[in-house]
Amino acid sequence: MSRQLFVSLDGPKGAGKTTLLEAMTKVLRADNKKVIRLCEKKSDPFRRETMALVNRLARNPTLDLEWEICKRFADSRAWISQQVLPEQPPDSIILMDRWYPSDAAFRRMVPFAEILQLNIERNVRTPDLHVGVVTAPDISWARAAARSRGLNSTVMYKLEEHVACTRAFEQEIANHEWVLCRNEGMLEDATMQIITEIYRLPGCP
Repeated sequence: MSRQLFVSLDGPKGAGKTTLLEAMTKVLRADNKKVIRLCEKKSDPFRRETMALVNRLARNPTLDLEWEICKRFADSRAWISQQVLPEQPPDSIILMDRWYPSDAAFRRMVPFAEILQLNIERNVRTPDLHVGVVTAPDISWARAAARSRGLNSTVMYKLEEHVACTRAFEQEIANHEWVLCRNEGMLEDATMQIITEIYRLPGCP
């Protein structure tokens, strides 16, 4: 493998993305692949300011404010695309925890097609593989609520909101032909589904 492969995992809270990323990392490294684990929110130098706006939006939703948040997130991803991703080894597999597909689930008023265009215009790097991780909403809601940090959400507090979020995300997975991973059974099955898709990418034997 002579080039970076950029893989993003996105999906609603409690769908098991972090657990999947850990399992994938273990399998890939056991196969002598160079794996870099990144998280969008931890790589974003402007996160604190943007999340202050997200908290304002939760208290007083307006289209203008949501649009401003979408712009800020796209600008942050452009910065990561230019400053962080190029610094990774050229023969690595970069696993990103959340990227712009996540906006499909969490935005309320701005259509995802406009968010996607916003990211394209800002030259946000397109993953070689988009993976949408979902479960039945009642399963992921229960998982998220049972974590030590709880739901830890600034954008949704009710199961009904989580159901709508999951449906919106599944619709965009279908619209854009991302890889759908239903993480409801054995962890090994979901892990190997995504690993198989990675190995099918050009440049990854």
